[in-house]
Amino acid sequence: MKNQIKGCVRINASGKNLYKFINALHDSDVDCFGQYCRNDVFYAEIYRRDLKEVQEIAENLNIEMTSFEYDTISSTVIRHKKRFGIIAGIIFVTAISLYFSGIIMTIEIQGNSKVSDSTIITALEQLNIKQGTPIKDINFPYCENELRLMIDDVAWAGMHITGNRVVVEVTEIVEKPEMINDRIPCNVVSSQDAYITYTSIYDGQLMHKVGDYVPRGTMLINGVTKDETGHVNLHHAMGKITGTYEETVTFEGNYKIRQYNPTGETFSQKTLKLFSFEIPVSFGKNKFENFTTEENEKYLKVLGKTIPVGIVRNRFTETELSETTYTEEELSAKIMEKIYLYEKNFLDDDIKILERDIKTEKKEESIEYIVTYKLEGDICEQKEILIK
Repeated sequence: MKNQIKGCVRINASGKNLYKFINALHDSDVDCFGQYCRNDVFYAEIYRRDLKEVQEIAENLNIEMTSFEYDTISSTVIRHKKRFGIIAGIIFVTAISLYFSGIIMTIEIQGNSKVSDSTIITALEQLNIKQGTPIKDINFPYCENELRLMIDDVAWAGMHITGNRVVVEVTEIVEKPEMINDRIPCNVVSSQDAYITYTSIYDGQLMHKVGDYVPRGTMLINGVTKDETGHVNLHHAMGKITGTYEETVTFEGNYKIRQYNPTGETFSQKTLKLFSFEIPVSFGKNKFENFTTEENEKYLKVLGKTIPVGIVRNRFTETELSETTYTEEELSAKIMEKIYLYEKNFLDDDIKILERDIKTEKKEESIEYIVTYKLEGDICEQKEILIK
């Protein structure tokens, strides 16, 4: 470590008066170490401070000497002493690191499902817990209690600091589940005009078997039974009965529709974001009456950490209400997309599509797709037994 601070220089010396040179070094105050001779060349290491004195001794004795300085901390500092930008950069980064280590940089919410992050963030801002707030100014026990009181659905809140990141943990209030009386006497009837394909009875009396055709409303499981003595028993009829049935859905599309389309005119706006402050850095104002917006955020990074300082770019694209005309092929493709979305989003996962028959009806201004499905699924529907 001492050599890193003082600086170490390697010297090579040769000449007729080599041994006089070596003796002169030993008689001087020069710290010389790592010495050895090989092929009439003297090798040694000295400190940088003694280099000038050794060069004078070599010159007086007509000794040819070369020197090489090892890379050390002190040599690096001297080599870059005139590069003020590097020094200023080091000082700036150090100051920034010290500053950001004492303020809130990010806020992380954990444990919430019903309460949104934005609701919790808004409540925290009212308690002055936001990006840029000095950590030492926050009374965490007080804020934890206040946050719980400010949000009705939060039963408990806790906060802790990890570096310059505030982690907010919440436990939400669990509402008392709705009590469903599953012992109310009821029958199970068919919800579709269907052919039965499967039966499984949990309680009650099965009224039809697999293969039977049952119109909508037909009793499938009877909740009223009699024992051998003629005593009437009331049940909450339950079971799983599946059947095949048909369902018809109509999808329509118009050749001409009015919608907002881009005009090609755009306007860009830049904003400098400093924590929660936003400072416009571009001139002009969005004057479009109807438009769509695309936002792009880019934040600075210091020592690998993203800080809440950056540029937010908003791109506004003007739109206007116009009429769009589709060809028959384009319109058919759009209707088929509607059919796909219907089957994906509106048919339950346990419903199987056995057949699909599509009929097309062309009109003057539109096309209709009449889709008849043959489906297989649960056809049970409970119907309460009214007791007088």
